[in-house]
Amino acid sequence: MKATIEYIEKSRYRSKVLKTLANGAKMPSEIAKDTDIVQNHISNTLKQLKDHDLVECINPEVRKGRLYRLTDDGEEIIKNLQD
Repeated sequence: MKATIEYIEKSRYRSKVLKTLANGAKMPSEIAKDTDIVQNHISNTLKQLKDHDLVECINPEVRKGRLYRLTDDGEEIIKNLQD
């Protein structure tokens, strides 16, 4: 867990995306708006977080309007992240 927290804290984008998803499932465009991060960076960040099993897409069958949320591991990380 400690290694994962350090991985998140090394990237401002990863920590911002996780924190905004703590408020519920969102589309990448909503995440971009909430975090002031360009949407193509959001897509890359979501892929990184998915690879670490911290976020999941809850409707992968759709092409537009995909929703992402924290996994149980992602929620645990949020509880342990420093502000």
